[in-house]
Amino acid sequence: MTQLVTDYRPTHIFHLGAQSLPTVSWADPVGTFESNVMGSLHLFEAVRHLKRPPVIVSACSSAEYGNVASKDIPVIEDHPLRPLHPYGISKVMLDLLAREYFLDYKVPAVNLRLFNTTGPGKTNDAPSDFVRQLIRIKKGSQPAVIKVGNLKPRRAFLDVSDTVRGFYLAALRGKRGESYNLCAPKTYEIGELLHRAVRLSGVRAKVETASHLMRPSDEKIIFGSTKKFRKDTGWKPLHSIDQTLSSMLEYWDRTT
Repeated sequence: MTQLVTDYRPTHIFHLGAQSLPTVSWADPVGTFESNVMGSLHLFEAVRHLKRPPVIVSACSSAEYGNVASKDIPVIEDHPLRPLHPYGISKVMLDLLAREYFLDYKVPAVNLRLFNTTGPGKTNDAPSDFVRQLIRIKKGSQPAVIKVGNLKPRRAFLDVSDTVRGFYLAALRGKRGESYNLCAPKTYEIGELLHRAVRLSGVRAKVETASHLMRPSDEKIIFGSTKKFRKDTGWKPLHSIDQTLSSMLEYWDRTT
């Protein structure tokens, strides 16, 4: 890592390297910490010795907050961090690590606490799972049955294009040493996202709950305030949830 940054001397680093699945973190907490915590530590150690350290925008997570009371929704950045799984804990550690390297070593770090993000090519989240199943049903490679997990939680899914723009603006305008929420402006029940995907696809299918898709614990609602990020960077989301689901349906229709 040190040799790499020394040779290329980047001006900006977008740090997204991680084991990013809460479900995997329950099964492999050690591997999750090795990737997310030690991997991040090696990165910050490598850049702190440079004469001019690059701006590092780190992908932190809404999972750092854990369960948030309804009175505190949408959650703001100063809310206590009480993660529910090893993945969330690992992201708290990254958040604190980046801040410490800014304070102690003047590494210009900005943290983005990403809420749910989805889009074409995404896997391992509810919208992509629904969409891929609908396309398989449409093409006759799956029976007309959609397997689902818990449909009650409320989530705010941000289009990946809006997320990428958020990273870009964070690098240019984000205040060094700060953490920001990056979230869609509205929540939907997972069940409503399913119904929207079904409507947009034109596919008819039966819905069945699958035990293997249920998590040991699940936040009832995940929704963050982006007021601080909008104020400091001028960012705002441009894509509606229907636009995002439609682009996902088109992508998987082409590639499945």
